[in-house]
Amino acid sequence: MAGKLFGTDGVRGRANTYPMTAEMALRLGSAAGLYFRGEGSSRQRVVIGKDTRLSGYMLENALTAGLTSTGMNVLLLGPVPTPAVGLLTRSMRASLGIMISASHNSFQDNGIKFFGPDGFKLSDEAGIESLVAGHMPPAEPEHIGGAMRIDDGRGRYEEFVKTTFPGQVRLNGMKVVVDCANGAAYRAAPEVLWELGAEVVPVGVSPNGLNINEGCGSTDTALAAETVREVGADVGICLDGDADRVMILDETGAVADGDQIMALFATRWADCGRLAGNALVATVMSNLGLERYLTGRSIKLERTPVGDRHVIERMRAAGRNLGGEQSGHIVMTDYVTTGDGLIAGLQFLAAMVETGRPASALAQSFDRVPQLLRNVRYSDGREPLENALVKGVISDAEDRLNGRGRLLIRKSGTEPLIRIMAECEDETLLAQVVDGIATEIEAAAA
Repeated sequence: MAGKLFGTDGVRGRANTYPMTAEMALRLGSAAGLYFRGEGSSRQRVVIGKDTRLSGYMLENALTAGLTSTGMNVLLLGPVPTPAVGLLTRSMRASLGIMISASHNSFQDNGIKFFGPDGFKLSDEAGIESLVAGHMPPAEPEHIGGAMRIDDGRGRYEEFVKTTFPGQVRLNGMKVVVDCANGAAYRAAPEVLWELGAEVVPVGVSPNGLNINEGCGSTDTALAAETVREVGADVGICLDGDADRVMILDETGAVADGDQIMALFATRWADCGRLAGNALVATVMSNLGLERYLTGRSIKLERTPVGDRHVIERMRAAGRNLGGEQSGHIVMTDYVTTGDGLIAGLQFLAAMVETGRPASALAQSFDRVPQLLRNVRYSDGREPLENALVKGVISDAEDRLNGRGRLLIRKSGTEPLIRIMAECEDETLLAQVVDGIATEIEAAAA
């Protein structure tokens, strides 16, 4: 158990490999139970949701065993979106919420995310991590907790989601393709859209435990785009495996990422005086074009480190109500405590109905500055960013881009990857800079 257990979004890794083993899930459940039960407290509630990965069954059972061994009562929601766990933790008066998901990753991976009683992701898991490696005294036999399935968890979430849609607006006559990535929203998203009046064309709604995010969803929109064109849909909504991310497709199949979606929402909210602080919170990855667009409309862009955790922390600290990431996390704290792809999709549909404009007229608010992203994988124990040659090539790239663009080099918080991002109007220079850095990192990581 060497090294830090928690990353930027809970614990994540390859299923049945440390730390995503049944044994570790058992210990995490026991540690979380002890941490949240508190001194002298009797049975308290924990809600557990999951996506559709095969390994979710294993981890769900192990977490349940650990939690009940410390006297916690466990409420099992089954497959629900990550934002549903945040919502139900708070509305069901639970002390803790847990989501079992690796988000947009393939089925081989899984993860465990923790929510506090306020429905927000835990900002500091150090208290849980400090208990995992030590002795965790179990509850006396008469104080062991119980577990039960909650059959209406998804329904509660669906009813709440519909309340976020303008009450006087209907989707009658609108044809919507929704791609659920064979993930957690495979039932909730089509049902909500249909109940609001849309003609729904669902894809990615046949999970088998192994096909989550495979050739579908927000990270692979080709299938949904083809479907939009084939059926003549007005719009497409592409979710990821746990439905906290979204990409929007216009009627031609063109993709609007999180930056474009946030640009639309920020200007609409600012126009009606709803945008708190007249500011949008986004990460350092958001495109320079978004920043220029917002500046031209006197809206502030407040940047944070990468990760929806950092976005939400900034929003809460500064009293902001809109934020997100280029990757499609759209956080609207007027409604929910974390990114919610379905609610964001509904807000886009509401804009279409209220303005009478097609998706293509709303999905591209600004011209992107050319941006190039590259991931370089490295082996455990390697620290390629500490290599002198890597440092030198990065320094040279920064000098070449000075005043002409941006460069961001960082380690992934969830995978052994170095992420390279650069922006520049000069696409030739952009490619040269990124290729040079990637080549040097690959050599150092070998």
